[in-house]
Amino acid sequence: MDASHPNGSYVGRVSRHRQHGQRRRGPGAEATARRRRVTAVAVAVGAVVVGSGVGLGLWASGDDGGPAAAPSSPSPTPSPTRSYPLSEAPRTIPAVREHTAERGPGWRPASGHRVVVSDPALEDEGKLTAQELGLTYAGEKDDERPGDVRLELNRDGGANPESYTLTVRGGRVTVSGPGEAGVFYGTRTLKQEMSGTGAAPEGVVRDEPAKPRRGMMLDIARKHYGAGWIEDRIRELGDLKYNEIGLHFSDDQGFRIESDSHPEIVSKDHLTKAQVQKIVDLAESRHITVVPEIDSPGHLGAVIDAHPDLQLRKTNGEAVRGAVDIANPKSAQIVDDLLDEYAGLFPGDQWHLGGDEYQALVVSDPEATFPGLASAARDKYGPGATVEDLTTGWLNDRAATVRAHDRVPRAWNDGFFPGGSVQADEDIRVAYWTGKEIGARKPAEYLAEGREVINYNDEFLYYVLGEPLTFVYPTGERIYEQWTPRVLRGTTPVPAKYDRQILGGSFAIWGDLPRSQTQEQVAAGIRMPLRALAQKLWDAREPALSWAEFRALADRLG
Repeated sequence: MDASHPNGSYVGRVSRHRQHGQRRRGPGAEATARRRRVTAVAVAVGAVVVGSGVGLGLWASGDDGGPAAAPSSPSPTPSPTRSYPLSEAPRTIPAVREHTAERGPGWRPASGHRVVVSDPALEDEGKLTAQELGLTYAGEKDDERPGDVRLELNRDGGANPESYTLTVRGGRVTVSGPGEAGVFYGTRTLKQEMSGTGAAPEGVVRDEPAKPRRGMMLDIARKHYGAGWIEDRIRELGDLKYNEIGLHFSDDQGFRIESDSHPEIVSKDHLTKAQVQKIVDLAESRHITVVPEIDSPGHLGAVIDAHPDLQLRKTNGEAVRGAVDIANPKSAQIVDDLLDEYAGLFPGDQWHLGGDEYQALVVSDPEATFPGLASAARDKYGPGATVEDLTTGWLNDRAATVRAHDRVPRAWNDGFFPGGSVQADEDIRVAYWTGKEIGARKPAEYLAEGREVINYNDEFLYYVLGEPLTFVYPTGERIYEQWTPRVLRGTTPVPAKYDRQILGGSFAIWGDLPRSQTQEQVAAGIRMPLRALAQKLWDAREPALSWAEFRALADRLG
């Protein structure tokens, strides 16, 4: 559970309002109603402006949430008059959740305009915004000048730390939020406004994500990606308000990050620690957590190649591809060595343990096929324990290793087993990707146990190079029109009562047939799926735009 997000979910002003007394509407009705609500608010504001000659200060708020103090002197720019039409909501990806329209000229960047901050903690956000918009970064300032873009922290401890308010009024822009991440997202909205129309419309945007975990996972073990390509994806993800990038860097085909504790396992094509540190630093500047994954006890072929004594074998001596012998203490030692080492390289609070497709469990009788594992299970957990129990114990032990580094563990859903003498620790989050495994369990079973789940639905969110088996490349249109965070398996959503336990979702790029696409082709292929997913993780309701309109907007924004 995220300490800053009770129950691992966000329920802000907008979402709380929608949870009470609203029935589900037919297709298109909710989007139409949303447009009507914005229009109604806009008309109300317009009436105030026309009737009183003031009104621009009515929607502003001070740091304590109350009305902002009136300016002590007239604005240096002309006050809005009836000659200005009511503003329209900005068109961005993901779409803003709430916009209050006002009359006024809006804001455009111009020579001499500054970016100023209220707190030195916003220096990175301020410098980046100034660079992107061609403005001057003036640092921490209290004075106001025409054309200023001001970034503020309001330190509202009870608010969603990723929420923000963007106010365009009186020839200035103010982006405020309770946390640095929220302010950053406000600058992403401003940047997209400049890319789309070149101007920010007069009025107030109040925005926050529906889900706290919004990610993309990249398999760099099967296919080596250059550091520069990964950095480009981080910039792209940041602009779309994602907050995770997963790196699956160990598998049967390769181990792709430099290691000091076990250099013998590292593949020829790999990232150096210096390159990874640069990736991590860039991600942190975009408020993106890098989530490392060393999958075990399966998918460890690259480790086994250097340590054949760890290989799991059947009674006839046949090697089991990618699987280590979890009855051998040396197997746990080498994996823990790696987890401890990379905890120093990846400072984020999330860690993926893998746990899927351990081949000892796909045979009809694991205890007969692997008597050494069966004996170890009984010795450790009692006479009725099974190979499944020993495997769950392995997962719990690895979770303890990363938990000692203050990391929150997650594992693939086929690493969780019902019944048995040993259960997976309650704090291990379920990365739900498939229902095709032997003994597949329905998503609701994990949720009924009280577990938190992250959606990796392979029917919508898996981009598997070469389209092996039954996989096909996902499309943005299908995600946009059919998927929501509650659609964990197939196309049917789980009951709404579980929504708060579903923390978000992640797109996943797998390199099963690595030569099927170049890096450039991968970037092009994932472009629209990433944008569609960004929209649905930020706001799972029916989008206001049609798919054709959304695609055109994506092309306009770049």
